[in-house]
Amino acid sequence: MGGPSAEREVSLSTGRECAAALRATGFDVTEIDAGGDLAARLADLAPDIAFNALHGRWGEDGCVQGMLEWLRIPYTHSGVLASALAMDKERSKNAYREAGLPVVESRLVARDDAAAAHAMEPPYVVKPNNEGSSVGIYIVQEGANSPPQLSRDMPETVMVEAYAPGRELTTTVMGDRALGVTDILTDGWYDYEAKYAPGGSRHVIPADIPEEITAACLDYALRAHACLGCRGVSRTDFRWDEGRGRDGLILLETNTQPGMTPTSLVPEQAAHVGIEFPALCRWIAEDASCDR
Repeated sequence: MGGPSAEREVSLSTGRECAAALRATGFDVTEIDAGGDLAARLADLAPDIAFNALHGRWGEDGCVQGMLEWLRIPYTHSGVLASALAMDKERSKNAYREAGLPVVESRLVARDDAAAAHAMEPPYVVKPNNEGSSVGIYIVQEGANSPPQLSRDMPETVMVEAYAPGRELTTTVMGDRALGVTDILTDGWYDYEAKYAPGGSRHVIPADIPEEITAACLDYALRAHACLGCRGVSRTDFRWDEGRGRDGLILLETNTQPGMTPTSLVPEQAAHVGIEFPALCRWIAEDASCDR
């Protein structure tokens, strides 16, 4: 849990919640704030499994997964390749396209070029290619005269993506089962604050949408999970322009380490189908393995 990524605080919250739930179901749990000595601490501890509650770079992109493979410690969630692929937004989009899944136009652009001139016709979005939790999102509105003034904290290469209008939908996959569809309601963009601050967003589950769109979300989430090679739990996010029917449903990205905080979507969807939080955490732990 924790670690050095931009999503450290969310990961600490996820770790605390999951540790408490695992203890409640009978596991002996040691909480480790991941630092530079992580490999040595794990080697000394020699745990039966590692429950990965890290988010963002290093914990979600294949790095810690590779370390756990090297140490031969069974671990949860997706393996090295699926984690790295899902975290790289452009490469995961290429996998979605090959699988016939709907995505919007996007391209990788040098940060300075994206700040100097429009990289595509507005409206569009600029974001890091390898961060999660809506970290570093810039929305360029239709008719904007100038490109966004990007923070120097943004990576040297950024993704520029056509803006997908509509409602924010999400679906959890647990093993080979899609759990449901949540409609995420906010007053503005579903940004970091809206995701994790109490009252930042309202979740409607099941989403009040046509059966055809529900079925498509469930199908697309399962196919995204499979085409990336995910394991355990994943969550796939969508935008739906309801005026265009099924043609307005766009797949945004798949999260291989979805949040497990008090405001998170995965525990809500699991509870909706009768899987309470301790049972969800136990399932994730018992699914752990090497060679994922």
